[in-house]
Amino acid sequence: MIDEILRFNASFVENKGYERFVTSKYPDKKLAILSCMDTRLTELLPAALGLKNGDAKIIKNAGATILQPFDGAVRSLVVAIYELGVEEVMVVAHSSCGACHMNGEEIRAAMEARGIKKDTLEVLRNSGIDLDFWLEGFHDTEESVRKTVATIVNHPLIPADVRVCGFIIDSVTGRLTRIV
Repeated sequence: MIDEILRFNASFVENKGYERFVTSKYPDKKLAILSCMDTRLTELLPAALGLKNGDAKIIKNAGATILQPFDGAVRSLVVAIYELGVEEVMVVAHSSCGACHMNGEEIRAAMEARGIKKDTLEVLRNSGIDLDFWLEGFHDTEESVRKTVATIVNHPLIPADVRVCGFIIDSVTGRLTRIV
């Protein structure tokens, strides 16, 4: 698959397919979106929100969640705010999210089945890394959105003047539901 992508890319560049995507690094709408990495949202999310290339910083991870106050999603938001001028943040989870069913124990078992040694997992545990917590999903999408919004709003490095709102997007229709 990667070789196929590389062939396509060479043609894309040669034919100047990039020209319609040229923009600056600064989001035109001063907006950052924390959303899920789900493949159904790749094109649906920006289309349903009326966004074009250059309008917003879109940060994606499994479940549109923030697990720890200084994880990668928060780092991206801090950079977006202080370096790129973001003034508003949308947390956008979605219906039928796979992260809603993730189970840390099952994922650890899958790791072992794929060759990750139990010793490695034990070293991580002894180093204070709680893999079950890190790999566990959530069971209530609305509650997950509320928790993520609260983490951002109450974060010591997020300024109080940054507006933060939470939503769930329907994975089929694109309809947004605001989570209060």
